[in-house]
Amino acid sequence: MQRPHQEDFSLKETKPHLGGGKITGDKLTSTYDLVEQMQYLYVRVVKAKDLPAKDVTGSLDPYVEVKLGNYKGTTRHFEKKSNPEWSQVFAFSKDRIQASVLEVTVKDKDFVKDDFVGRVLFDLNDIPKRVPPDSPLAPQWYRLEERNGNKVKGELMLAVWMGNQADEAFPEAWHSDAAAVSGADGLANIRSKVYLSPKLWYLRVNVIEAQDLIPNDKSRFPEVYVKAILGNQALRTRVSMSKTINPLWNEDLMFVAAEPFEEPLILSVEDRVAPNKDEVLGRCAIPLQYVDRRLDHRPVNTRWFNLEKHVIVEGEKKEIKFASRIHMRVCLEGGYHVLDESTHYSSDLRPTAKQLWKSSIGVLEVGVLSAQGLSPMKTKDGRATTDAYCVAKYGQKWVRTRTIIDSFAPRWNEQYTWEVFDPCTVITIGVFDNCHLQGGDKSGGARDSRIGKVRIRLSTLETDRVYTHSYPLLVLHPTGVKKMGEIHLAVRFTCSSLVNMMHMYSQPLLPKMHYLHPLTVTQLDNLRHQATQIVSLRLSRAEPPLRKEIVEYMLDVTSHMWSMRRSKANFFRIMGVLGVVISVGKWFDQICNWKNPITTVLIHILFLILVLYPELILPTIFLYLFLIGIWYYRWRPRHPPHMDTRLSCADTAHPDELDEEFDTFPTSRSPDIIRMRYDRIRSIAGRIQTVVGDLATQGERLQSLLSWRDPRATALFVIFCLAAAVVLYVTPFQAVGLLTGFYVLRHPRFRYKLPSVPLNFFRRLPARTDCML
Repeated sequence: MQRPHQEDFSLKETKPHLGGGKITGDKLTSTYDLVEQMQYLYVRVVKAKDLPAKDVTGSLDPYVEVKLGNYKGTTRHFEKKSNPEWSQVFAFSKDRIQASVLEVTVKDKDFVKDDFVGRVLFDLNDIPKRVPPDSPLAPQWYRLEERNGNKVKGELMLAVWMGNQADEAFPEAWHSDAAAVSGADGLANIRSKVYLSPKLWYLRVNVIEAQDLIPNDKSRFPEVYVKAILGNQALRTRVSMSKTINPLWNEDLMFVAAEPFEEPLILSVEDRVAPNKDEVLGRCAIPLQYVDRRLDHRPVNTRWFNLEKHVIVEGEKKEIKFASRIHMRVCLEGGYHVLDESTHYSSDLRPTAKQLWKSSIGVLEVGVLSAQGLSPMKTKDGRATTDAYCVAKYGQKWVRTRTIIDSFAPRWNEQYTWEVFDPCTVITIGVFDNCHLQGGDKSGGARDSRIGKVRIRLSTLETDRVYTHSYPLLVLHPTGVKKMGEIHLAVRFTCSSLVNMMHMYSQPLLPKMHYLHPLTVTQLDNLRHQATQIVSLRLSRAEPPLRKEIVEYMLDVTSHMWSMRRSKANFFRIMGVLGVVISVGKWFDQICNWKNPITTVLIHILFLILVLYPELILPTIFLYLFLIGIWYYRWRPRHPPHMDTRLSCADTAHPDELDEEFDTFPTSRSPDIIRMRYDRIRSIAGRIQTVVGDLATQGERLQSLLSWRDPRATALFVIFCLAAAVVLYVTPFQAVGLLTGFYVLRHPRFRYKLPSVPLNFFRRLPARTDCML
């Protein structure tokens, strides 16, 4: 595979004209200051009165057409109404205005041809300019005119002004950029929107015991378990070891629940009468609104719940209440943070219960400026096109910019703000292609395509500095990594309290309950999967929906799946970390072998000083680390980190490895390919198995020093320990240290190429490899 040029994937610093250029130092002065100002002509059509009738029936079906050059927007029409109210806003981008006159026309909707009622004309040079925080412009009544300029019956209430994207009318306005989009659903799908993730709780169900169960077959010992269902989550306890009508479990089941609590927790006690046959002994439903909420590690009170049974009598289901009951401790855990995203890219680490939240430490502001060089994502009317929008996610707040229609270089210039509670968090910004411009039902099940995403860790940003960079949008395809374009962002992290932020570095990353009552790795994986499903389902039901494929891509749902490429990347990351240790080892080996005699003599002198004055060892180490930190400060990173194709091994990945990474789970590939991949994994696992076995062997040799498995070796080691203890008791420690150090640093002419005596002795010790089959 041909390797792409690394410079294509680089981060580029930019100098945009932010906030109209009102910059003082690194901080900007206006409220909408992280984006470039975009001028718009706004037309608010409020209502009309005393409109004349046009039909022979004497009725009127009025609507308003707002026309500026080649751009034309229309309001909805009313049937048989002479005093209609529309309250609709139209926005025309100043960059695309080619006309000098704005024409607002009232028309009568008709089957054949719409009738002209009257119009109002505005000269663009006379239109007032409004800059927030100025109050909105008050609409005025305008008398309608004929095409020849004569006044006619009827008046139209309008407000017309020049403004920018900071205007309150901007989000809900009809935009001339989207003139090709029709229908209410289509327009809703292209507007900017702010979403909130549902508030998630962990639900802990501690099943203790049941009493007085009534099995259908009383001649056998019941094998009873409890099944719990919450929405689409189903868990079950093990079969009780006490095979009686009063079984015991004392087992925890963990669920994810989302506010508002719409579905109850349904528990059923079931008896396994045969391998594939279970009988329900009783059920109960528990509404979550009435469940106790726990904020710390103190247990909540246990409760007994009556079990109900349904039987069929003459074709009708009847409810029978009887004496069976179940003993449980059910609570909503407010002291945990419900993990709904990958822990490496968490944007929020606060506990669920708001009472446990600490005050915010600052504010994150992001200006989504523009994109350049976007790849064509689909074909429309025989030509390639892209309808791009951005989604940003930090904490519980998701934002979606408006969709820019048919543009490979869209300009959004939208600014958003988030409260920050922990600096060690990540904001994710993704770019997508909108495939639902005709509304949700007309898209034919199309999915919005991913163009790429950017992650920015807040702790890597300097406070109060505005970062303006163009980030590469990289997506991994089955054919390899591809640059889909660049996104231009302005980012500022403002700290409200430096002391509080520094204090955060001493606090646990997750809430206390994660450490006092930790969940298992398996539980966390299952709960994270359930949480992402709930979040994607809730956001896909919003209007307009934030679709499932968008949410899953932003939350990195598939990050835990096997990938040969990721495995290689992680191996090289480990080697990169160990590389420092290996370099120090090589340097010390050069010192010991007198490769540079001057350096070795200096190390001898330093070693002599530290042994004679051991109280200087720790201060010297910390002073050395301080000097290294100060030395590296001049080369500190000036830019935020971004996606690295070389680190990810994306630019060198084999096509078959990528095909395996994009395979479904379970697999959908042919048996021959699966066999080849299975054999490859077996060979890799065999090498890992050998390394793990070697590590185990070294550990068992250490254990065998004193285990008398090899009586002669243990006897030698015990005698050596006794002799060493006697010598060290009578010899000053400094003398021992000097002798040991000078022996290690001895000249090569006093060295032998054969292994040392201690190493020979250690390698001869027994391990448990002899006992392995």
